[in-house]
Amino acid sequence: MSFNIDKGLFTSDFIDHHAVLGVPVDADMKGIRKQYLKIARRLHPDSSDIKTDSDRRLAGEYLSKLVNPAYEYLSQEKNFSEHQIILKLKGQQAQRQQETIVLSTDRARQLAAASNTNGDYQAALKELVEQQYQALEQTPEVIGRISELNLVYLMRTAGQDNGALRTAARPDEQSSLSSTPAAKPASRPAAPPPTKDSLVDSFIRRAEEFEKQQNYAKAILELREALKLNPKNSNCHSRMGMIYIKTKQAKMARIHFDKALEINPNDEIAGAGRRMLEQSGNASQATGAKSTGSKRAASDKDTSSKGGLFGLFGGRKK
Repeated sequence: MSFNIDKGLFTSDFIDHHAVLGVPVDADMKGIRKQYLKIARRLHPDSSDIKTDSDRRLAGEYLSKLVNPAYEYLSQEKNFSEHQIILKLKGQQAQRQQETIVLSTDRARQLAAASNTNGDYQAALKELVEQQYQALEQTPEVIGRISELNLVYLMRTAGQDNGALRTAARPDEQSSLSSTPAAKPASRPAAPPPTKDSLVDSFIRRAEEFEKQQNYAKAILELREALKLNPKNSNCHSRMGMIYIKTKQAKMARIHFDKALEINPNDEIAGAGRRMLEQSGNASQATGAKSTGSKRAASDKDTSSKGGLFGLFGGRKK
């Protein structure tokens, strides 16, 4: 079973794991684990009170294909950190393109215009999460609505200098802060934010892993994400070219090799890939020429056996 979720942050190559688990985009690992266990108890056949066979089947599908993969991904510290960076970048992108974004739900539209972004986001999210895994046939739709809230929240907070998403202030923290005198922040150097290059490198590493597993489709998706962040990374283009060679897409491979060499004429992978394509092309031409010559020779022999030119017309009359 496939789940068609196309609202909010969901795209063909990005899954909003926070929306699947019904947690805020600034949730920490403790909060994510707590919510995961709550959902798992609701959906797992050994602990669930779901009555009908159809709902039990849906619960199993959601648990195995959505909930468990989302938690497994976010529970790994490296994945969690990278996912937070991607969310932040998506928020910045949405902020730049906000006039082109069409929101499909009233809650998301209200949040887009809210004065208390954090408070309204938490309240709207809580209301949807309570419904998320109750009427199971509606679960994908509710996940999409949550993801749309996440998109708007990220867009509204993209310009705020609040550090990592998971450390953003909650509404109750804000109210307690507003009721007490402002404290002077401790003077300590802030950790430098991850660079685009480090994120690109992580996409390339994952692409390499998928390539080793011969999962070329996922490797290509990882490299495409890397190129969205840095279109002028010759390493990405050359590796993309090599994967296209393995999937027998010579034209696409040549495009990426040419791009890599345009960016970096000394790119060894791209240079080797171009030579492979040229050798393959020469071999194909030689094979074609040999085949054509063989066919011509056979045709000449056949013509000769029938008496030359006149043999074509059945010979001369006697």
